[in-house]
Amino acid sequence: MSTGPENTPDTTATTARQQGEPVTDSVVDQLIARSNTLGSDPRNTNFAGGNTSAKGERTDPVTGRPVEVLWVKGSGGDLGTLTGDGLAVLRLDRLRALADVYPGQDREDEMVAAFDHCLFGKGGAAPSIDTAMHGLVDAPHVDHLHPDSGIALATAADGEALTRACFGDRVVWVPWRRPGFQLGLDISAVARDNPGAVGAILGGHGITAWGDTSEQAQAHSLEIIRTAERFLAERGRPEPFGPVLPGHGALPEAERRERAAALAPVIRGLASTDHPQVGRFTDDDTVLDFLARAEHPRLAALGTSCPDHFLRTKVRPLVLDLPADAPLEEAVARLTELHELYRADYRAYYERHAAPDSPAIRGADPAIVLVPGVGMFSYGKDAKTARVAGEFYTNAINVMRGAEAVSSYRPIEESEKFRIEYWALEEAKLARLPAPRPLASRVALVTGAASGIGKAIAARLAAEGACVVVADLDAGKAEAAAAELGDSDVAVGVACDVSDAAAVERALRAAALAFGGVDLVVNNAGLSVSKPLLETTEHDWDLQHDVMAKGSFLVSREAARTMIAQGMGGDIVYIASKNAVFAGPKNIAYSAVKADQAHQVRLLAAELGTHGIRVNGVNPDGVVRGSGIFAGGWGAQRAKVYGVQEEDLGRFYAQRTLLGREVLPEHVANAVFALTAGELSHTTGLHVPVDGGVAAAFLR
Repeated sequence: MSTGPENTPDTTATTARQQGEPVTDSVVDQLIARSNTLGSDPRNTNFAGGNTSAKGERTDPVTGRPVEVLWVKGSGGDLGTLTGDGLAVLRLDRLRALADVYPGQDREDEMVAAFDHCLFGKGGAAPSIDTAMHGLVDAPHVDHLHPDSGIALATAADGEALTRACFGDRVVWVPWRRPGFQLGLDISAVARDNPGAVGAILGGHGITAWGDTSEQAQAHSLEIIRTAERFLAERGRPEPFGPVLPGHGALPEAERRERAAALAPVIRGLASTDHPQVGRFTDDDTVLDFLARAEHPRLAALGTSCPDHFLRTKVRPLVLDLPADAPLEEAVARLTELHELYRADYRAYYERHAAPDSPAIRGADPAIVLVPGVGMFSYGKDAKTARVAGEFYTNAINVMRGAEAVSSYRPIEESEKFRIEYWALEEAKLARLPAPRPLASRVALVTGAASGIGKAIAARLAAEGACVVVADLDAGKAEAAAAELGDSDVAVGVACDVSDAAAVERALRAAALAFGGVDLVVNNAGLSVSKPLLETTEHDWDLQHDVMAKGSFLVSREAARTMIAQGMGGDIVYIASKNAVFAGPKNIAYSAVKADQAHQVRLLAAELGTHGIRVNGVNPDGVVRGSGIFAGGWGAQRAKVYGVQEEDLGRFYAQRTLLGREVLPEHVANAVFALTAGELSHTTGLHVPVDGGVAAAFLR
């Protein structure tokens, strides 16, 4: 890394440019490296929080003269994974000239639109509200971060005095101001008036640091963060959250997670009153200790302070005010009562502060629900958003602990929170988000999903936005199949013997803990033994009925319990078969159990409709390629029955259909998607043939 000033012309880059070669920009490379280093450590900043910048020279393609430009992390994105595409690039002379036309705080939002007139070239990320903070400070390199230790000082009642005690004159205090152009002017003035300072604590918000080189800016950021950590540790009083409340300590792990799984669908349903939400559960020690302590009700009611925190967690969480061992029924009833009170309180908050031009209320449900002795349930439009909301509230707990250890926690005023939560710029940012995919916010569980039809269904549902629980007899294969779909925000793998009621319950509990519950279940697990009647053993019969008839019943029963507890409706889909209605040769056990599954569809559609749960089926035929059943011996048995080579079985099935087309796992997945994506919202009790057209299997 370079140790010299970064705003001098890069002769190597100039030579390469003159020769028409690609330019490697050392300034940008160092900025990306610094951003990734700082952003990869959660002690430094939260996910997608903070921004970094660097200043340097570029050649104006119109005049051929060098101009000074600013590279700064754009709106959205995450420092830990930032790439060059995530940077906004602006002409520094034009950006700084905005100070001469700044109309004042009452019209500050206009300045973000003005940033577009300062852009250098085409492409790049949209400039964020924090751009002024970086451009107006004279230092070549600037960091703005949200470390827990820094925010603890920023939210302490006597934060200015504590900042002086912690850092002396090396770090200065900037009183709370909403992010924007004025805050950039404030920080610029502080840096100019305190030439010995390396950074600032931003009241109620976070930290800013600067340096002459990228290495120096990073070192100053880390100096502020680590010094604050040591100060809080050395000066902080023990047990800042107070003594343990009787009955509020953490339940034993097995009991805690079983209770969490029982509560999760109920809480998810409450949190989805206005908009469907995905949930995430955490019971880490930070959360459990906070909820065990006497001061947690007071502190939780104060809400979070850093804008990045409350934009994701809302102004305050919902907190269950019962001991950990309260009867489950009592906890459910009280959560329902508290939810109504929360909604009324949130609407009152909106009405207290909303102006005639404020965006409409976005939903009155909590994003964070805290249950003493059990843990935290967090919610969002998808699993990643839910997970990040929980991580941010954990950050907020750390902030409260630090502030209470050396002083008292005092977040920014509620009115200021509202101004940011319902900021026109925040509304515009939300409007720029891409439209949700068809199955966004839905949680799917697919049985037999590690191979064949089940794997194809899981992949299609995940591609359409669903969170997927890949259930399979083999845990390792289930986990491997889930990993192919994405990280744990997309899919998780669980072991599940569908013929075992306890195993099925465990799989549904896993879905509740991973994503909050379940909305879409596909009964796909199966096997087949192809034999004529006289050769079919009792074991053959029992095995197939245990897995497909009994297994589908067990899975549907547990799924229905979860869906009813959620109160959000749902879909149950059976992968039956053309054989459910077509009498094929030498296939008594398999065809009989498929007929059983087909009638389960009708019976459950009739029973569960009052809960908004739709039950439908798909009847494939001859899915040879990619099928675990066919590869496991079924293909050889059926090929023998029809007198063809096993490798020709797919073509044999295709040529006997009206369309003459082979059925693949993806075709079955398409039918499941069509049934569950919302366009067939008034359809239940239906069987969709996916067989290429077998006239003898037409439904009547």
